[in-house]
Amino acid sequence: MKVTLLGFTVPDAEMAAILAADAFMPIQTHTFAWAVVRALRSAGAQVTLLSVDPVSNYPGNPRLVCRGGAFTANGVEGRKLGFVNLMLLKHITRFLSCLLVGGSALRTWRPDVLLVHGAHSPFLVFAALCRRILRIPVAVILTDPPGAVLHSDGSLLRLLKSLDVWVVRAALRGCNGVIALTEDLATHFAPTLPYLVMEGIVDALPEQRARPRSGRARVLYAGGMTVAYGVDRVVDAVRALPPDDVRLSCFGRGELVDWVRSVSGHDQRIDAPLLVSREEVLGEYARASVLIQPRPVVTELVRFSFPSKLLEYLASGTPVVSTRLPGIPADYEEHVFWAEDDSAQGLSVALGQTLATPWEQREQRAARARAFIWATRGYEAQGRRMNDFLAGVTTGVSR
Repeated sequence: MKVTLLGFTVPDAEMAAILAADAFMPIQTHTFAWAVVRALRSAGAQVTLLSVDPVSNYPGNPRLVCRGGAFTANGVEGRKLGFVNLMLLKHITRFLSCLLVGGSALRTWRPDVLLVHGAHSPFLVFAALCRRILRIPVAVILTDPPGAVLHSDGSLLRLLKSLDVWVVRAALRGCNGVIALTEDLATHFAPTLPYLVMEGIVDALPEQRARPRSGRARVLYAGGMTVAYGVDRVVDAVRALPPDDVRLSCFGRGELVDWVRSVSGHDQRIDAPLLVSREEVLGEYARASVLIQPRPVVTELVRFSFPSKLLEYLASGTPVVSTRLPGIPADYEEHVFWAEDDSAQGLSVALGQTLATPWEQREQRAARARAFIWATRGYEAQGRRMNDFLAGVTTGVSR
């Protein structure tokens, strides 16, 4: 099968430059995109790329113009699509690049299916046109609900986002199938289409190291340092534990970085947050006693989300504490130490109970979780599932 992936799959060096300058951290987008490529290729698919730089709007990213051009990365041929990095113009110029550059590339590559990464309206409208005009089957990977409104969004941006959601829904009706992180995401935004639930892909197992049996336990959080992700609750949860039992290390960037740094100045249980490379974070997992995923359960969009860090955590072989998000599949049940309450008190209770569990039992559960994730969510397993689903999409027999 020949698959063209339309999305945000750029070379690692370009991604490093984006991360160094951007106000946000699209590292999960980059990691997931290349995991999709590796998974598909492991299943025998020939993959080509149509990609844009995953940058936030100017001035969040200092580049006003992102240029296009041909590239080859990790043995995969691709075309970068240029665009103007300003609100509204970004969507218009990305769509025009899809028409001018993407259309020509598709006529050259002649893929069996066009796979779109994300609910990005310029991509979806272009994909719907390709299906109608070029007769190329189209599948879409839905990782997040479209048009999520932030508290900082003004009235104009809210209006544009509501219009964007309408465009996305209409364009999805012109596709053949969806691959979604959660079932609700698929059935809510593409209710008539066949779908595959695939909450993520593990493309490698991090190195394991022996953890100490005694001494102060180290709780680690990695990801967005935001209230929306529950980081403030984690800090309060650790501070509610006995002072000599535990310390918290946080890795990431976001609105709570300065607050956590201030707390660390007068509480030895809290380390000042750090921003390091993904490789360094993976190494830190192996040195932690417990990894924590604290995302609040009661939020507007929680049923559409799956915490991508949970896969990475479980693959590390380190014990994991997590809140019970509805998008987490049932087969994770025996591999996680669950927080039954997403409040700071609930997280503190879960951490205390986990750390009170005998060391051998914690390590055995973590080892089983690592094996489970690799066998069921590793790139080879997910590549086979995607390949089978896309084969069904191209023949019209997907369920």
